Amino acid sequence: MNDMEETTLEPGTGTGIITEEDTRTDYRIDEGDHDRFAHYVDKNKLTAAYVEGSPVIALCGKVWVPSRDPSRFPICPECKRLFDLGPEGRRREWEKRARDEGQG
Repeated sequence: MNDMEETTLEPGTGTGIITEEDTRTDYRIDEGDHDRFAHYVDKNKLTAAYVEGSPVIALCGKVWVPSRDPSRFPICPECKRLFDLGPEGRRREWEKRARDEGQG
């Protein structure tokens, strides 16, 4: 994000206009249907994300900075499917995806 923000000085405090660059990081990485679901995320990483404002990665691959109450949204079907596979099933699925992408 590279928005410019202008601040006009009050009379007697200086002259002219100061232009400051907005240096905040824009974490809007993924848009679309993923935003309409509650996603599965490692609980420790989720807690840190709420405290620090850092992005998290859901099982389905969505990357975002959590800020909304997930109970207001239906569960992401891809996150649920991957969660139901269990750790070994997810590992096998991700290894298969990596092999398939390497062949493409």
